[in-house]
Amino acid sequence: MIHIRRAGALDCGPLADLLNAIIARGGTTAMTRPVSRDDLAVWMSTAPDRSAWHLAEDAGGTTLGFQWIAPHEALPSQACDIVTFVAIGRTQLGIGSTLFAATRAAAQDLGYAWINATIRADNSGGLAYYQSRGFEPYARQSATRLEDGTLTDRISMRFDL
Repeated sequence: MIHIRRAGALDCGPLADLLNAIIARGGTTAMTRPVSRDDLAVWMSTAPDRSAWHLAEDAGGTTLGFQWIAPHEALPSQACDIVTFVAIGRTQLGIGSTLFAATRAAAQDLGYAWINATIRADNSGGLAYYQSRGFEPYARQSATRLEDGTLTDRISMRFDL
């Protein structure tokens, strides 16, 4: 059973561990350097007012994934940006779907009209996930340089609330 709840400061250690495993595996996130518990705590504590963080956990309290929305300087005020991470080996089990139901409701409650997801073009799993939620591609950024120097295209997708 998957339980969704708001993420808080005490969750930053498990969230960092989950994210670092994804970063170390490579190929799906634009992040290329490990993050610490403190990094996530800062991101969470300094997030703008119109932000929401959710995590998915199993009955034993193991973190299965997390998702957050926040305004982004490149987007209009009626849009928020979304980020999703699911534990390696735990995709296609309903974790992302369950997270998105909570995040979608939070986005509506925060007054957003649409949600933006920007995904690496080589992240077929991420593209399929957002497309299966109803996101539609609307822009492509070519040869975006990641922090480690890797060049990758990025696709922006939109979900109207």
